[in-house]
Order: sequence, then C-alpha cells, then structure tokens
Amino acid sequence: MPELSDVSKHYAHGDLIEAIRSGLTLQGKSMHTVTIDELAPVDEFHIGGRRASEDFLDQLAFDPQTKVLDVGCGLGGSARFVADRYGSQVTGIDLTREYVETGNTLCKWVGLDKRIFLQEGSALALPFAEASFDGAYMLHVGMNIEDKEKLAEEVARVLRSGAVFGIYDVMRTGPGDLAFPVPWATTAG
Repeated sequence: MPELSDVSKHYAHGDLIEAIRSGLTLQGKSMHTVTIDELAPVDEFHIGGRRASEDFLDQLAFDPQTKVLDVGCGLGGSARFVADRYGSQVTGIDLTREYVETGNTLCKWVGLDKRIFLQEGSALALPFAEASFDGAYMLHVGMNIEDKEKLAEEVARVLRSGAVFGIYDVMRTGPGDLAFPVPWATTAG
C-alpha cells in the first residue's frame, strides 16, 4: 500500500501558481481577469474535463443551501464549478499541500474564496464533525485510495442522513494488470 506522502509527492509540481500565471499571460489574461471557465483546462484535469464535471455534478442536485464536501479537491476546479453554478458552499480536502494552496489562491482570483474552503488532509481521516455536509463528491480520487471501506466510512460519517455522495472514478471492470504508467501512478506501488 502506498504511503499518503507518496501519493502527495506524485502530484506535487513545485510552483503551480507561477506556471498558471505564466500560462495566463501567454493567453493575454491575468489573475485579475481570469474566469473559472478559463481555468477549467488546468484545474479540472479529470477524464472529460469540464464537460464531465457538468454531466456528473448536475445529477447531484446541489443548490445554494447545500454544504458540499469535495473529497480529493486537487486545485479546486470542481469546487469552483459547484460554488459558481449551484451557489453551494464547498469545503475541499486534498493530500497535496501545493494543490490546496494553489486552489485557495485561484479561488481568490475568481472571487469565490468566501464560499470555498480548501484544506490539506486525508480522506481516510476527515477532520470534520459527524453530519457536517449535505452532499459530497469525488472525481478521480478513489483510484489513489486502497482502503475503499475506510473511505466510505469516513464520508458516510460526515454526511447528514439522506445526503447524496457522487463518485466519478476510473475502475477496472475485468481481470488483468494495468500497464504503467497511468495518469495517477507511475508504478503499481
């Protein structure tokens, strides 16, 4: 089983804010003019990108009264989409400190930092009280977590009774080994 720090190290970049800022400059944009739609190609890097976010998250029926948990929030692109499109308050958690810090900066750039709260932490030990959220989702996170039972227990613990939990993930549907590297891992370890 990989260590949590191994997962975090796999995703760390080094200077994401500067890379994003440079990319924006090349497109004639700045942190003062960028929109969540313009950030989507860099911060919604799951299979299907923004279109997949729309198709998946529209099914969860979030609204402005919904307190939502984004499990494995990455840079917070999906959290920004949920806060913008449905008006929900979103709390995100991710193992990779650089992603959380970058995501919080991007939320400020697009004026959503009062409705989105991203923090570093593990989905296997969620730092939230029982029944804290009205809904939750994961986009391409479960493939990084070996202990699916513990993951489900933790998410169930922090959801209110009757809450929705959506999962959009890569799943093996038959026998056989994966051919590495894959987007989420360089080796089977």
